[in-house]
Amino acid sequence: MERPGGALHQQQRRAQSFGGDAELYDRARPGYPAAVARGLCAGAGSRVLDVGAGTGKASEVFRDAGCSVLGLEPDERMAAVARAKGLAVEIDAFETWDAEDRHFEFVVAGQAWHWVDPLQGPVKAWAVLEPGGRLAPFWNYRRQFDPEIQQILRAPYRRIAPALIDGSVTGGVSGNGGQTTRETLEQLRASPYFAEPEVQRHHWSQRYLAAQWCALVDTFSDHRLLEPGQRTALIEAVGEAIERIGGELVVDYETVVVSAMRR
Repeated sequence: MERPGGALHQQQRRAQSFGGDAELYDRARPGYPAAVARGLCAGAGSRVLDVGAGTGKASEVFRDAGCSVLGLEPDERMAAVARAKGLAVEIDAFETWDAEDRHFEFVVAGQAWHWVDPLQGPVKAWAVLEPGGRLAPFWNYRRQFDPEIQQILRAPYRRIAPALIDGSVTGGVSGNGGQTTRETLEQLRASPYFAEPEVQRHHWSQRYLAAQWCALVDTFSDHRLLEPGQRTALIEAVGEAIERIGGELVVDYETVVVSAMRR
Protein backbone atom coordinates (compact mmCIF):
# COMPACT_ATOMS: atom_id res chain seq x y z
CA MET A 1 0.00 0.00 0.00
CA GLU A 2 1.36 3.42 -0.96
CA ARG A 3 2.02 5.81 1.89
CA PRO A 4 0.25 9.16 2.15
CA GLY A 5 1.96 11.66 -0.11
CA GLY A 6 3.18 8.99 -2.50
CA ALA A 7 6.10 6.57 -2.42
CA LEU A 8 8.95 7.77 -0.24
CA HIS A 9 11.48 8.05 -3.07
CA GLN A 10 9.14 10.60 -4.70
CA GLN A 11 8.83 12.82 -1.61
CA GLN A 12 11.75 15.09 -2.37
CA ARG A 13 10.82 17.84 0.10
CA ARG A 14 10.87 15.27 2.88
CA ALA A 15 14.08 13.69 1.62
CA GLN A 16 15.83 17.07 1.54
CA SER A 17 14.64 18.15 4.98
CA PHE A 18 17.64 16.63 6.78
CA GLY A 19 20.14 19.10 5.35
CA GLY A 20 18.34 21.99 7.03
CA ASP A 21 20.47 21.30 10.10
CA ALA A 22 23.07 18.75 9.03
CA GLU A 23 25.17 19.16 12.17
CA LEU A 24 22.16 18.44 14.39
CA TYR A 25 21.44 15.35 12.30
CA ASP A 26 25.00 14.13 12.74
CA ARG A 27 25.05 14.85 16.46
CA ALA A 28 21.62 13.42 17.30
CA ARG A 29 21.12 10.44 15.01
CA PRO A 30 22.37 7.06 16.25
CA GLY A 31 25.15 5.34 14.37
CA TYR A 32 25.37 1.64 13.51
CA PRO A 33 27.07 -1.25 15.32
CA ALA A 34 30.42 -2.48 14.03
CA ALA A 35 28.74 -5.87 13.56
CA VAL A 36 27.09 -4.53 10.39
CA ALA A 37 30.44 -4.53 8.56
CA ARG A 38 31.59 -7.77 10.18
CA GLY A 39 28.36 -9.51 9.24
CA LEU A 40 28.92 -8.67 5.59
CA CYS A 41 32.55 -9.82 5.77
CA ALA A 42 33.60 -6.35 4.73
CA GLY A 43 37.17 -5.86 5.89
CA ALA A 44 40.54 -4.39 5.06
CA GLY A 45 40.65 -3.23 1.47
CA SER A 46 37.00 -3.91 0.62
CA ARG A 47 35.66 -1.28 -1.75
CA VAL A 48 32.36 0.11 -0.47
CA LEU A 49 29.93 2.58 -2.05
CA ASP A 50 27.69 4.22 0.58
CA VAL A 51 24.47 5.38 -1.12
CA GLY A 52 22.73 8.29 0.57
CA ALA A 53 25.76 8.74 2.80
CA GLY A 54 24.36 11.78 4.59
CA THR A 55 26.80 12.94 7.25
CA GLY A 56 28.78 9.71 7.06
CA LYS A 57 27.17 7.63 9.82
CA ALA A 58 27.34 4.40 7.82
CA SER A 59 30.58 5.27 6.03
CA GLU A 60 32.36 5.54 9.38
CA VAL A 61 31.44 1.96 10.30
CA PHE A 62 32.98 0.57 7.14
CA ARG A 63 35.99 2.89 7.25
CA ASP A 64 36.68 1.77 10.82
CA ALA A 65 36.55 -1.86 9.61
CA GLY A 66 39.38 -1.09 7.18
CA CYS A 67 37.30 -0.66 4.04
CA SER A 68 37.89 1.86 1.28
CA VAL A 69 34.64 3.88 1.30
CA LEU A 70 33.16 6.32 -1.19
CA GLY A 71 30.02 8.15 -0.11
CA LEU A 72 27.35 9.33 -2.51
CA GLU A 73 25.04 12.07 -1.23
CA PRO A 74 22.74 14.46 -3.15
CA ASP A 75 22.72 17.16 -0.43
CA GLU A 76 25.88 19.27 -0.29
CA ARG A 77 25.07 20.38 3.27
CA MET A 78 25.06 16.81 4.56
CA ALA A 79 28.15 15.89 2.53
CA ALA A 80 30.10 18.81 4.01
CA VAL A 81 29.75 17.30 7.50
CA ALA A 82 30.95 13.91 6.24
CA ARG A 83 33.91 15.47 4.46
CA ALA A 84 34.90 17.26 7.67
CA LYS A 85 35.40 13.77 9.14
CA GLY A 86 37.83 12.91 6.36
CA LEU A 87 35.33 10.86 4.38
CA ALA A 88 35.24 10.91 0.58
CA VAL A 89 31.84 12.00 -0.76
CA GLU A 90 30.59 12.77 -4.25
CA ILE A 91 27.46 14.86 -4.81
CA ASP A 92 24.71 13.20 -6.83
CA ALA A 93 21.64 10.99 -6.63
CA PHE A 94 22.43 7.30 -7.05
CA GLU A 95 20.12 6.95 -10.03
CA THR A 96 21.93 9.65 -12.06
CA TRP A 97 25.49 9.19 -10.77
CA ASP A 98 28.24 8.39 -13.30
CA ALA A 99 30.47 5.70 -11.77
CA GLU A 100 33.11 6.24 -14.48
CA ASP A 101 33.86 2.51 -14.76
CA ARG A 102 34.47 2.18 -11.02
CA HIS A 103 33.19 -0.99 -9.37
CA PHE A 104 32.67 -1.98 -5.76
CA GLU A 105 32.45 -5.10 -3.64
CA PHE A 106 29.59 -3.66 -1.58
CA VAL A 107 26.87 -1.11 -2.22
CA VAL A 108 25.44 -0.17 1.18
CA ALA A 109 22.77 2.30 2.30
CA GLY A 110 22.25 3.19 5.96
CA GLN A 111 18.72 4.50 6.56
CA ALA A 112 18.61 5.64 2.92
CA TRP A 113 17.59 2.95 0.43
CA HIS A 114 13.89 3.93 0.70
CA TRP A 115 14.81 7.27 -0.92
CA VAL A 116 16.13 5.44 -4.03
CA ASP A 117 13.81 4.69 -6.95
CA PRO A 118 12.80 1.02 -6.46
CA LEU A 119 12.98 0.24 -10.18
CA GLN A 120 16.23 2.02 -10.99
CA GLY A 121 18.06 1.25 -7.73
CA PRO A 122 18.69 -2.50 -8.16
CA VAL A 123 19.70 -2.04 -11.81
CA LYS A 124 22.21 0.68 -10.92
CA ALA A 125 23.56 -1.38 -8.01
CA TRP A 126 24.08 -4.36 -10.31
CA ALA A 127 25.95 -2.12 -12.76
CA VAL A 128 28.45 -0.77 -10.19
CA LEU A 129 29.01 -4.00 -8.26
CA GLU A 130 31.71 -6.50 -9.10
CA PRO A 131 30.56 -10.05 -9.94
CA GLY A 132 29.71 -11.64 -6.60
CA GLY A 133 29.42 -8.25 -4.92
CA ARG A 134 26.61 -7.44 -2.49
CA LEU A 135 23.90 -4.84 -2.22
CA ALA A 136 23.22 -4.28 1.49
CA PRO A 137 20.71 -1.66 2.66
CA PHE A 138 20.17 -1.47 6.43
CA TRP A 139 18.04 0.39 8.95
CA ASN A 140 17.92 1.06 12.67
CA TYR A 141 14.61 0.08 14.24
CA ARG A 142 13.55 1.14 17.70
CA ARG A 143 11.91 -1.68 19.56
CA GLN A 144 8.59 -1.10 21.31
CA PHE A 145 8.66 1.02 24.46
CA ASP A 146 7.16 -0.21 27.70
CA PRO A 147 3.37 0.46 27.38
CA GLU A 148 3.37 3.02 30.21
CA ILE A 149 6.27 4.97 28.72
CA GLN A 150 4.74 4.75 25.27
CA GLN A 151 1.51 6.32 26.50
CA ILE A 152 3.44 9.13 28.20
CA LEU A 153 5.33 9.85 24.97
CA ARG A 154 2.16 9.72 22.88
CA ALA A 155 0.31 12.32 24.99
CA PRO A 156 2.08 15.40 23.50
CA TYR A 157 1.41 14.07 20.00
CA ARG A 158 -2.31 13.66 20.69
CA ARG A 159 -2.44 17.25 21.87
CA ILE A 160 -0.13 19.01 19.40
CA ALA A 161 0.51 16.83 16.33
CA PRO A 162 -2.10 14.06 16.11
CA ALA A 163 -1.13 13.29 12.50
CA LEU A 164 2.16 11.88 13.82
CA ILE A 165 0.64 9.82 16.64
CA ASP A 166 1.31 6.46 14.98
CA GLY A 167 4.62 7.46 13.47
CA SER A 168 8.24 6.81 14.20
CA VAL A 169 8.59 8.17 17.72
CA THR A 170 5.68 6.63 19.58
CA GLY A 171 5.46 3.41 17.64
CA GLY A 172 7.72 0.41 17.92
CA VAL A 173 9.92 1.02 14.92
CA SER A 174 12.11 3.78 13.51
CA GLY A 175 11.08 5.66 10.38
CA ASN A 176 9.20 3.31 8.06
CA GLY A 177 10.08 0.28 10.10
CA GLY A 178 9.10 -3.19 9.09
CA GLN A 179 7.31 -1.98 5.99
CA THR A 180 10.55 -0.70 4.51
CA THR A 181 12.34 -3.98 5.16
CA ARG A 182 9.50 -5.99 3.66
CA GLU A 183 9.39 -3.77 0.59
CA THR A 184 13.15 -4.11 0.09
CA LEU A 185 12.99 -7.90 0.39
CA GLU A 186 10.17 -7.99 -2.16
CA GLN A 187 12.08 -5.64 -4.45
CA LEU A 188 15.22 -7.80 -4.42
CA ARG A 189 13.34 -11.09 -4.74
CA ALA A 190 11.60 -9.73 -7.83
CA SER A 191 14.86 -8.53 -9.38
CA PRO A 192 16.65 -10.73 -11.94
CA TYR A 193 19.90 -8.98 -10.98
CA PHE A 194 20.29 -10.42 -7.48
CA ALA A 195 20.20 -13.79 -5.74
CA GLU A 196 17.85 -14.56 -2.83
CA PRO A 197 18.37 -11.85 -0.17
CA GLU A 198 19.54 -12.60 3.36
CA VAL A 199 18.59 -10.80 6.57
CA GLN A 200 20.89 -10.11 9.53
CA ARG A 201 19.77 -8.55 12.82
CA HIS A 202 21.99 -6.80 15.37
CA HIS A 203 20.66 -5.73 18.79
CA TRP A 204 22.03 -2.88 20.88
CA SER A 205 20.87 -0.13 23.25
CA GLN A 206 21.41 3.59 23.74
CA ARG A 207 20.58 5.87 26.66
CA TYR A 208 19.11 9.31 25.94
CA LEU A 209 18.70 12.25 28.27
CA ALA A 210 15.55 14.29 27.57
CA ALA A 211 17.47 16.91 25.58
CA GLN A 212 19.20 14.23 23.52
CA TRP A 213 15.91 12.52 22.68
CA CYS A 214 14.38 15.86 21.70
CA ALA A 215 17.34 16.57 19.43
CA LEU A 216 16.85 13.17 17.81
CA VAL A 217 13.15 13.59 17.09
CA ASP A 218 13.87 17.05 15.71
CA THR A 219 15.81 15.34 12.89
CA PHE A 220 12.93 13.15 11.69
CA SER A 221 11.57 14.17 8.31
CA ASP A 222 7.90 14.08 9.34
CA HIS A 223 8.71 16.39 12.27
CA ARG A 224 10.84 18.72 10.11
CA LEU A 225 7.83 19.34 7.85
CA LEU A 226 5.65 20.63 10.70
CA GLU A 227 5.12 24.37 11.00
CA PRO A 228 8.02 25.78 13.08
CA GLY A 229 5.84 26.83 15.99
CA GLN A 230 4.05 23.50 16.10
CA ARG A 231 7.34 21.59 15.95
CA THR A 232 8.85 23.67 18.76
CA ALA A 233 5.79 23.19 20.96
CA LEU A 234 5.77 19.44 20.31
CA ILE A 235 9.45 18.93 21.08
CA GLU A 236 9.24 21.01 24.25
CA ALA A 237 6.24 18.98 25.42
CA VAL A 238 8.03 15.70 24.70
CA GLY A 239 11.03 16.88 26.72
CA GLU A 240 8.78 17.81 29.64
CA ALA A 241 7.12 14.38 29.50
CA ILE A 242 10.51 12.65 29.69
CA GLU A 243 11.58 14.81 32.62
CA ARG A 244 8.47 13.65 34.50
CA ILE A 245 9.59 10.01 34.20
CA GLY A 246 13.16 10.52 35.37
CA GLY A 247 14.73 12.57 32.60
CA GLU A 248 16.01 9.78 30.39
CA LEU A 249 15.05 6.94 28.07
CA VAL A 250 16.84 3.68 27.37
CA VAL A 251 16.14 2.73 23.78
CA ASP A 252 16.60 -0.80 22.45
CA TYR A 253 17.59 -0.85 18.80
CA GLU A 254 17.63 -3.56 16.18
CA THR A 255 19.73 -2.89 13.08
CA VAL A 256 18.38 -4.99 10.21
CA VAL A 257 20.60 -5.62 7.18
CA VAL A 258 19.05 -6.89 3.94
CA SER A 259 21.78 -8.12 1.61
CA ALA A 260 21.75 -9.85 -1.76
CA MET A 261 24.56 -11.07 -4.02
CA ARG A 262 24.89 -9.74 -7.55
CA ARG A 263 24.06 -12.35 -10.17
